Amino acid sequence: MRRQGGGAIVQMSSVGGQVTAPGFGAYCATKYALEGLTETLRDEVAGFRIRTLIVEPGAFRTGLFRPGAAYESKAMPDYADTVGPTRAYVHDNDGLQPGDPIKAAQAILTALDADEPPLRLVLGPDAIGNIDRRLKSLSDELAAWRAVGEATGVDEQ
Repeated sequence: MRRQGGGAIVQMSSVGGQVTAPGFGAYCATKYALEGLTETLRDEVAGFRIRTLIVEPGAFRTGLFRPGAAYESKAMPDYADTVGPTRAYVHDNDGLQPGDPIKAAQAILTALDADEPPLRLVLGPDAIGNIDRRLKSLSDELAAWRAVGEATGVDEQ
């Protein structure tokens, strides 16, 4: 891409790269890692006209929730209250996801064609709502613990 004068790298992440869900720890960890890698890559290739786009879809009507689509561990009664609702959501929502994959593809092309494309493209009202809540929670937590964090600096003499 450097030799040809530019290009685009589109990374398919997930709302799970920003927001966790009980039972999706390994999935979310891989998406968080992909996002960190891509954000760093964007900075490393700055000046080469190489665009990086992280796509963060919520639940779209793909085959992801169809029975047998993904490995699923055995349910454990000890986690019924925490992981149980996530399992139920996946089991009960095949074909009911709010996102339209055709519209998602169009949105990705729109972002890539933009003069100033985003680093992250959040797709789906569910993903936007979840990320909005996470950002508020992060902001509130930072504010609540700011004094403790700032107090760890070296005291000037």
